[in-house]
Amino acid sequence: MSNYTKLPAILLLEDGTVYHGKAAGKIGTTTGEICFNTGMTGYQEIFTDPSYFGQIMVTTNAHIGNYGTSEEEIESHNIQIAGLVCKNYSVPFSRKMADNSIQNYFEKGSLVGISDVDTRSLVRHIRHKGAMNAIISSETLDIEQLKAQLKEVPSMDGLELSSKVSTEHAYYFGNEQARFRVAVLDLGVKKNILRNFSDRDVYVKVFPAKTTFAEMEHWTPDGYFISNGPGDPSAMPYALETVKEILKSNKPMFGICLGHQLLALANDIRTEKMFNGHRGINHPVKNIIADSCEITSQNHGFGVVGDDVKKSETVEITHINLNDKSIEGIRVKGKRAFSVQYHPESSPGPHDSRYLFDDFTAMLTA
Repeated sequence: MSNYTKLPAILLLEDGTVYHGKAAGKIGTTTGEICFNTGMTGYQEIFTDPSYFGQIMVTTNAHIGNYGTSEEEIESHNIQIAGLVCKNYSVPFSRKMADNSIQNYFEKGSLVGISDVDTRSLVRHIRHKGAMNAIISSETLDIEQLKAQLKEVPSMDGLELSSKVSTEHAYYFGNEQARFRVAVLDLGVKKNILRNFSDRDVYVKVFPAKTTFAEMEHWTPDGYFISNGPGDPSAMPYALETVKEILKSNKPMFGICLGHQLLALANDIRTEKMFNGHRGINHPVKNIIADSCEITSQNHGFGVVGDDVKKSETVEITHINLNDKSIEGIRVKGKRAFSVQYHPESSPGPHDSRYLFDDFTAMLTA
């Protein structure tokens, strides 16, 4: 067990708002865009989701760390969030299957956080003011010094981050003798997405973010998957070109989250930074093709421009968000290509949307 001591810490927002709390994780300083997740469970999956790279996470669930951590519950090899803000930080844990405390886990992963913060007040502030950069420090309590550091942090708008979290070398996942082969463009893929493919008799080869279509096609896959990931989709010309080439090939293509935004861009539909984004595991979405609803897991700070989608002659809307009517799914007319803004692998979250993996697998047989 770590010799955890509740030292003072500070959270400073870009607009000058200051929150005082206690140090959580590694003693140090960290910066990033602040956002919040409303999920009631699955904190370790959230911390290791590459889509959160460069972001300071506020958890609205009051207790973090109470069920410890487990190596079985990671979505990538590293902690991906830039920092953590929480209310109650529990170092002791009670779950038998856990193999470590959250404090030891954070120290090992060099994660800086702050606890004992009024997260309800903080989330209300962010909802009112919108996404902004922030800094957490448990080593410097000088506000003016922290303000100077915070000014040097780039905006998420226009930031390319997928190449920082993507695999450096291609690798395989699943059974080599599986019925289908799918090439995965790794922009920040989660492990449970790969597991969902493997469960459907699909063998995948995961390629680095900047792999060309020609390089992937050399493996002769039956279809292509464009993964989730962090950053601004409009700052990724390399991935956009790859998606356009896949569309020209007429092979099946499935995109999630960032992959959804890139499919939209490939069809001349703009993307935009959202005021707050969607992050949680209870977002209602309507499948307007099947006339059914599903509760979804979401994690995105960018979205597609709804008016562009409605005017498009090349794509049609398949899913809409029932909270704000934003576009949650599209498919390309005349092609076997579709995408959704949310996370059908739902780890954590309800499994209402896993049928999308079945839909894609069915396309591979066509």
